[in-house]
Amino acid sequence: MDRGAQQLGRDGEDAAVAYLGGRGMTVVERNWRCRHGEIDIVARDGDALVFCEVKTRRGLGFGPPLSAITTRKAARLRLLASLWLAQAGGHRGPVRIDALGILWGADGLLEVQHLRGIG
Repeated sequence: MDRGAQQLGRDGEDAAVAYLGGRGMTVVERNWRCRHGEIDIVARDGDALVFCEVKTRRGLGFGPPLSAITTRKAARLRLLASLWLAQAGGHRGPVRIDALGILWGADGLLEVQHLRGIG
């Protein structure tokens, strides 16, 4: 991944954190990694623990950001969530996997699409 793409990804995750916080969610962890992959954001939404995948794009040339989340990616997110839960000592409340698509417009404005419970 080139440096510009890495920065775009970081900026998208920062925007997602601000968006989630504005909706009353609390970020527990960012960029958790293991040998199977990475979870972009782990957050609390009331008593639910939410694992968030963030996809960011500058335009629609390759389709909307959320089009990058395939069934294979959703399955990997479920695996990663279970590994995070095992490492963290479990969680007794509800668990959800969400996806956030961040689209940066040419005018510098951003659009956020939030899909709850994708996996």
